[in-house]
Amino acid sequence: MGEFIQLVVDGLAMGSVYAALGLAIVLVNQSTGLINFAQGGMAVLSAYLTYAFAGMGLPLILAIVASVIVSFALGALIERFVMRRFEGGDPDTAVVATVGMLTLITGVCGWIWSYNNLHLASLFPAASFGLLGAAVSWRSLGTFLVILVIMLGLQALFRYTKLGLALRAVADNPASSALSGLPVGRLLMVGWGLAAGLGAVAGALVAPRLTLTPGMMDTVLVYALAAVILGGMMSPLGVVVAAWAIGVLENLAAVYVPWIGHDLKIAVPFVLLFIVLLLRPQGLFGRKTVVRV
Repeated sequence: MGEFIQLVVDGLAMGSVYAALGLAIVLVNQSTGLINFAQGGMAVLSAYLTYAFAGMGLPLILAIVASVIVSFALGALIERFVMRRFEGGDPDTAVVATVGMLTLITGVCGWIWSYNNLHLASLFPAASFGLLGAAVSWRSLGTFLVILVIMLGLQALFRYTKLGLALRAVADNPASSALSGLPVGRLLMVGWGLAAGLGAVAGALVAPRLTLTPGMMDTVLVYALAAVILGGMMSPLGVVVAAWAIGVLENLAAVYVPWIGHDLKIAVPFVLLFIVLLLRPQGLFGRKTVVRV
């Protein structure tokens, strides 16, 4: 039983890492209707900014706050001067552009800070405490709680605030939103800025668990996209629950299913993804959309 609880705890901690980036992807999608593949690169850049600010002597919490502010501005500028060039065109072209930005941003990070492994300190202590026979680190618990708070905040933003409703309206139909008097351009910038700021938080949570390198988010991005599809593109709650489920199930499968082991556990979320898409294409917490033709 102790081993089982340990696997679940470790899975929830790793799932929280996937959820951090998944929530940023959902935020861009809710604001613009696009899947932003560059979100991983933006989170990496934010983590390097946190590292740079901390190296200047700022306390870590202030370094993270500064990184969030700078990342918000960078996200807004990327929307204004890059993504807006694709407005009104084929959405697939814009998605390809985000893939290009992912490559560009990680390359720039490697050029500035090198490809060597760097260490970014954690907000939470690395010490552990016992829980039902399992060792739970304060870092894992802190990451879990931060993701929980962010998820509830995003859920409230999109459901109960005027800004959230305006962002959803712009993503759904920019032309009608403009005719209704909504400042479409500024709302799109705000959406990208918020996602970049959330990416800064994700980077600050992920980097201490891994090592700070330009490619540290590559695998996390794959898991985050799987969580977004599993949970439902329109549901922050669904994304977090799906990310936690992925983290727990791959840990359990690696230990309790002999032919999977640690080498094939990465296949577990994709098998789960295949099954869910067959039974419920809109995701576990998603809603069916009706299109008038």
